Amino acid sequence: MTECLQAINRGRCNCSYEPCSRKGNCCECLHYHRRNDELPACFFPDAVEKTYDRSVRRFVQTVQGRT
Repeated sequence: MTECLQAINRGRCNCSYEPCSRKGNCCECLHYHRRNDELPACFFPDAVEKTYDRSVRRFVQTVQGRT
């Protein structure tokens, strides 16, 4: 697949940061967050995502808490 399905992706995106220019453009979102040693919003449950702590550390804590 060579094109991003932005309309479909936007409907699935749980990013609560409203001025985000990458909503629906998963490729750009992944690159952006990777450069910042973070993960995108879609890796987190809504309650955690809304804290804007998208660090790998927070992801690991979240996943470990699910056991």
